[in-house]
Formats: sequence, C-alpha cells, structure tokens
Amino acid sequence: MTRAAIVGWAHTPFGKLEDPDVESLIGRVAADALAHAGVAPADVDAVTVGVYNNGFARQGFEAALVALAVPDLAYVPATHVENACATGSAALYAALDFVESGRGRIALVVGAEKMTATPTAEVGDILLTACYRKEESQVDAGFAGIFGRIAQHYFQRYGDRSEELAMIAAKNHAHGLSNPLAHMRKDFGFDFCNTVSEKNPRVAGPLRRTDCSLVSDGAAALVVADEETAATLGRAISFRARRHVNDFLPLSRRDPIAFEGARRAWTRAREDAGITLDDLDLVETHDCFTVAEMIEYEAMGLAAPGEGWKVARDGVTSRGGRLPVNLSGGLKSRGHPIGATGVSQHVMAAMQLMGEAGDMQQPGAKLAGVFNMGGAAVANYVSILERTK
Repeated sequence: MTRAAIVGWAHTPFGKLEDPDVESLIGRVAADALAHAGVAPADVDAVTVGVYNNGFARQGFEAALVALAVPDLAYVPATHVENACATGSAALYAALDFVESGRGRIALVVGAEKMTATPTAEVGDILLTACYRKEESQVDAGFAGIFGRIAQHYFQRYGDRSEELAMIAAKNHAHGLSNPLAHMRKDFGFDFCNTVSEKNPRVAGPLRRTDCSLVSDGAAALVVADEETAATLGRAISFRARRHVNDFLPLSRRDPIAFEGARRAWTRAREDAGITLDDLDLVETHDCFTVAEMIEYEAMGLAAPGEGWKVARDGVTSRGGRLPVNLSGGLKSRGHPIGATGVSQHVMAAMQLMGEAGDMQQPGAKLAGVFNMGGAAVANYVSILERTK
C-alpha cells in the first residue's frame, strides 16, 4: 500500500486578524505551503479545503477559492470538507486517502475560518450546529453550554475539579507564551484561572472564561505526498498510524463523560503504531474547553476514568513532564478557528518532529500524537506522527 507523508506547511497567526474573509486567509497559506514543500502548483493532483462556516460567512463553495490565490490550481480537483471542529483533520485525512489510494501523488490541504467578524451571540448559535439540535439547541451560552453540562456531569460523578481545570488553563497559557502564532500569548497563572472575577466570569455551569477556547481567525495548510515523492523532497513527516472513530451525536445516547469514540480512536491508533503512551514525546490535543482536555487524558490512557484530574495536578502534561500536552498552547491559547484547527495541530506536531518549533521545542522529539475532535467527542481523529526524512 502507498503511504503518504507531510512534506510542507504554512500557518498564519491566529487571533482577531485584519483579513476580511476566508478567501483572504486561504490566500495567505496555499502558495506558501507549496513553496515550503518545494512543490510546483503544476504537480498538485488534488486540493482539499476544510472550512466549517455554517453561517460565519455567506460565501460557501470554499474549495473553489484556492485557485483564486494560486491560479495554476484552477483545473485541479478541489473538494470542501466539513466535520464540525474536526473539519481540518477531515480535510487532511481526505487528502491522505486520495494519495494512498494511488489516485495522485501530491495533495494540498487548507484549513481556514473567519470567526471574529460575527457577533458573539451569533457565534454561539452557529457552533450549536455541531450538537444535536433536536435535544440540545436550547442550552444557554452556545457550545460552551454543552461542555458546561459535561463538566457538571463529571463533577457530580467524581467531585468538583475546578482547580484542576484551572491548572490545565494555566498550563496551556504558559505554553502559548512560546508560540509566536498563538492568539493569546499571556501567562494568566493558576490563581487568576481558578478565581471567578469580573475578568474571568462563569460562562456555563462550572466553566469560567479561562476554561473556554478563543473565537479566532486563521488558516493553516499542509502538503502531502506519496512516499516515493516525499523521498525526493526536503522533509517527510509520516503517519505511523491514523484513526477516525465516530460516536453518537446526541449526548442522551451515550455516557457524556466517557468520550468512548476518542478512547477507541486512541486505542486503535496505538495498536496500529505498535506503541504505548510512554513512546510518545508530546501530544497536541483538542482542548476546546479545559474539561475536554481532562477527559481526553482518560481517553488516551494517561489516567483511569474519573482520574484525569490527577494528571493535571501532578504536572504530567506540563513542559518537562512525562508527556507534554499542547506545547503550542492548544486551542486555549493558540486559538480555535474551527476549520484550521486540525490542520494547525498537525503543523505544530510536524514542526516539533523536524526540530523547527523554536521556543516551543520538545528536545529530541521523535514521535508525536495529535487528537482532534468534532462536536462533543463525536468525530474523533488520532494521528501518530514520526519524522522519516
């Protein structure tokens, strides 16, 4: 079977950007990723574009926007992919499937989102399209309300873990200081994150503002190629394993704090890769809310169910810990422009494996894990990455 590797990338800063729309954001990364890979537009066999949209913009059909930035791609097949907050990973996996099927040798992946131009109340309603509206659309505070309920369920079963959520927030903001592309490069510290205040109010249930990821603009791109082509280029980050596992959309159909789909994706990816968690040097995980990261510790196998809070308290996932998580700052600090997030996570991991992560660098990083999820752990993507050139 043909295997595909990441051979280049590009990444805008995340934040409240001056770019007027998604078209502009796509234009900032598409050509730069090809240049970074050393690939000419004429050599690209397919383009996949991840943009969530669902109301952030009136312009749809985003796959067709890439050729406006790179006219030489005008006649290359381009496809738009959407899979909630895992849209970026879905676009990447579609490109990998294209290459590994033998249909082409090189594919360009672009993930982007323009969110900050949309009024806050509308943002919350748009994000609720990633839940089961028939049962969950009346929740207060938009998608934060969904995870506020998840946090309440967790606390009811395992005790109030607000302090540990604050530890996760403080960790990720401290990590984000080292990421020049991060939306929020500020070390808030544990005390601020753990205290309800005018600047850190409760948002939904037990979740405070510092427990919630940011509304961001941004774009990221990857170039993937088959192994033979990758061997002729300047770098290759290969997939030791990759898995996509879904779960029921309605929270009423499952244990809302089990993240069973995430657990299965991690288990299968580890088995495919022939590794244990101890073999990983770092993980980029989907901390849309701090409670999500805490439960993801359990899903990935760092802790038993109900004990993810111990991981946060013991510093296991901090820089210098046994398994650093979100050295880029994660969604919490780096930002969360929906369509770009999964692509960004893979770029951050690839930079680490190439030894090109600057102040974020994990010394000697050889194997990295990426977890990106759509909805409340509905679409679950796990990648195990290693450098092969």
